[in-house]
Amino acid sequence: MKMAKVKFFPNESPLFAASVEQLKGKKVAVCGHLRPDGDCIGSIVAVVRVLISQGIDAVGLNRDEVPATLKAFVGDTPLMLAADFQPDGHVAVTVDCADKKRIGDRLIELFPEVALNVDHHISNKAYAQTNLIIATASATAEILAGFYMDLGYEIDAVTAQALYVGIATDTGQFRYPSTTPETFEIARRLCECGARPSVAAHELYECETFAKIKLLQNFLNSLSMEFDNRVCVGLIENGVYEATGSTIDDSEGLVDYARSIVGVDIGVLIEDRDGSLKGSLRAKNPFYRVDQVAKLFNGGGHACAAGLNVENSSIKEFYPQLMEALGKHLEALGQPE
Repeated sequence: MKMAKVKFFPNESPLFAASVEQLKGKKVAVCGHLRPDGDCIGSIVAVVRVLISQGIDAVGLNRDEVPATLKAFVGDTPLMLAADFQPDGHVAVTVDCADKKRIGDRLIELFPEVALNVDHHISNKAYAQTNLIIATASATAEILAGFYMDLGYEIDAVTAQALYVGIATDTGQFRYPSTTPETFEIARRLCECGARPSVAAHELYECETFAKIKLLQNFLNSLSMEFDNRVCVGLIENGVYEATGSTIDDSEGLVDYARSIVGVDIGVLIEDRDGSLKGSLRAKNPFYRVDQVAKLFNGGGHACAAGLNVENSSIKEFYPQLMEALGKHLEALGQPE
């Protein structure tokens, strides 16, 4: 069945166009969340490039380095580390950030106000002057691509590839429940604009270091089952990165191994870095609303994918707290129909 060429986001696209018009004549800093993933980097690249194409002076900012697996998708887009950036009358735009604090202390200090916030997280706090939040979209990159197509903006090959990567990574290579016919149609059109799925797949999934494989081995050895095997938990203990020669970026995607086990509803990764804990929650079904559990621990995210952060604690202390919260959450939910 051939899909009619209708607007992807008929209500929100004009608001995005109006925001772009308001940004003309200004300098813009496009900010993404800490420890950026494919959707974050892809969205930063795409917004910076479309703003530049509209005659706007724009630069992308992040507290952290672009992960090695994503550097190939930046092209000639101007991106800087937050620590190296000195504002000169810039206004801020955020992408893929459910909470302003996710851009990090340095950028919060530089930008007490945010002009535009584009995101797909169900937990987004609508903290900007203009908030374009579409929680039904699979990725922020899907929203941006839809905007650009609705508005007739030119999408060059680098922008198309960045947007495709954002969608591919946040949909788990088009496997997650958030993937819709519209997602595939947008991805198809991005390919027409120059996106290359085979190149994206190679850079993202076929360039693993041996250190990451050793980290994966360590993670798999740590797996344990909870709640009659409905929850699988894996750990990265303090010092494991150093012991395996891996980096923080290498933990991306590990939690999916826990979720992928037959009978498991929720996969969990708990990571300890010198007493600062990061948790990742992944569910197979949006019914489980793992964002609600993450919210209890200074986090948030999507119904099927969420993250949390806990300071000044250890895995030994935090593990029972998280299990208690998950147990109450599962009991309150019951079973999906």
